Amino acid sequence: MLVSKFFYQSLGDDILSDKSKNELPKHYKNIGVRFEEYGKVLGELGRTVREIGPIDEKTSQLIQLAASAAIRSEGAVHSHGKRALQQGASADEVYQTLLLLTSTIGFPNVAAAISWIDDLFED
Repeated sequence: MLVSKFFYQSLGDDILSDKSKNELPKHYKNIGVRFEEYGKVLGELGRTVREIGPIDEKTSQLIQLAASAAIRSEGAVHSHGKRALQQGASADEVYQTLLLLTSTIGFPNVAAAISWIDDLFED
């Protein structure tokens, strides 16, 4: 078990903080409103690439989490970490996804991504 039992107990019944439950970040929504056609096409692209292959939604979100950590995108790490948890990934799976990247993107980048995932569990 990667995450201690104490950590799981601190999560309570609801794994994500209230702050983390918003569907989409405000900035993302704003771009969709300002550039309506672009937002529509962007949403369709995401749906299409997830539906055309054999990878399930949870695994897809974990892959995108890893890519987000690799490019040091805090917002994307928050988003894909949250979506992976919502698709049934355990906290251990989310954290292991990041730990697996250490030899590829380096400890400082992994540490940053872990801190961003930790944000999901804080109020």
